[in-house]
Amino acid sequence: MAAAGARYLEVLRARHAARLLVGTLVGRLPNATAALTIVLFVRAEGGSYSLAGALAAAYGVANAVGQPLLGRLVDLYGQPRVQLPAAVGAALAMTVFALTGTEPPALAWTAVVAAGLLTPPLEGGLRALWPSVLRREEQVHTAYAMDAVAQEVMFTVGPLLVTCCVALWSARAALVILNVLGVLGALSVVVSPPSRTWRSAPREAHWLGALRSPGLLALLGAFLFVGTALGSITVAAVSYADVHGGDAVYGALMAALGLGALAGGAVYGARQWAGAPERRLRVLVGALAVCYLPLMLRPGVPAMVLLTVVAGLFLAPCIACAFVLVDRHAPRGTVTEAFSWLVTTFTVGSSAGTAVAGPVVQSGGTLWGFAVPGAAGAVSLLVLLATGRLLRAPAGRSVIAARQENDPNRTVEPRFSPGDQA
Repeated sequence: MAAAGARYLEVLRARHAARLLVGTLVGRLPNATAALTIVLFVRAEGGSYSLAGALAAAYGVANAVGQPLLGRLVDLYGQPRVQLPAAVGAALAMTVFALTGTEPPALAWTAVVAAGLLTPPLEGGLRALWPSVLRREEQVHTAYAMDAVAQEVMFTVGPLLVTCCVALWSARAALVILNVLGVLGALSVVVSPPSRTWRSAPREAHWLGALRSPGLLALLGAFLFVGTALGSITVAAVSYADVHGGDAVYGALMAALGLGALAGGAVYGARQWAGAPERRLRVLVGALAVCYLPLMLRPGVPAMVLLTVVAGLFLAPCIACAFVLVDRHAPRGTVTEAFSWLVTTFTVGSSAGTAVAGPVVQSGGTLWGFAVPGAAGAVSLLVLLATGRLLRAPAGRSVIAARQENDPNRTVEPRFSPGDQA
């Protein structure tokens, strides 16, 4: 355990690393809590659950569209010119929504969609920065795992912050406060030296951008179903909780899922793994699918909580391993866009899982609801097996990218060679 902690401390002690990680997490708070805050605010304004859900869904769709588009702009023009204006624009749009409420409807819909579209791609931006902050490849892979673990912490802490703000003030105040924090987090990142000096490698002009990489497309196809598995669990868990104790049980199951992901990611990132990451990802996704299957047993609450912890163990390791493959397969000059596409694909898959699991639970009950994540994990594994050739490390990747044509300081974008250690 001491050696494991030393690997994480080594990353955090690197200059700017802790600031970038914390700033990114704070900057992403509005996005991580948007669905909950929108629903709570609409209900506080007297709106229906249908309207609240529709507005939250509109935000999610707009966010999924905006992330890769803004990621491409970051690759073209740098982080400060895109991330901070986007963060300010998203915060202003959400503030308009908070001040005007659901009337007139056109303004409410416009504000929510604008906030989703303008959400800055801080997540992809951080992963693009790690190689310039951490000069050794194994440190970058540890940072990817730490990043995946930090996401689980954020998605646990975020709802608690919303609840506290609503309890102390109001849902309107929660919307405004969290978006102000988001701007401050983005500001902390973009004024840092790594963000200000980072430039993407020279890119080939192509309308598909990062999506012209067959390996990246294969990875996105697999993670669409990983997202589907995660989204379906949330619906099946509601059905289980309805029979076994209500909201408290549902909260315990979701916390257990996050705890499992946090523990698995912490262990995964604490050591250096031998072998090609594409082979390791197949093992991790297979383990993820297998660990979903015991949920179909639907035992009593204590045992179910334990099974849910196990179900979450391989999620963060899968995500961390995928980060390595995204970096390797992103066409030169599209790294932020490529990471943003992974975020978008996972989000779309999660929404699809929610949509699929609802009718399945309605017609077949909780048992078949919990069969969906296992089936989705199995399909993800099949995609990885079928596209194994595409996911092999691309040839000819240099350790350091070429000098940048668009950087007056002639800085470089560090990239690592596809060796056997990952």
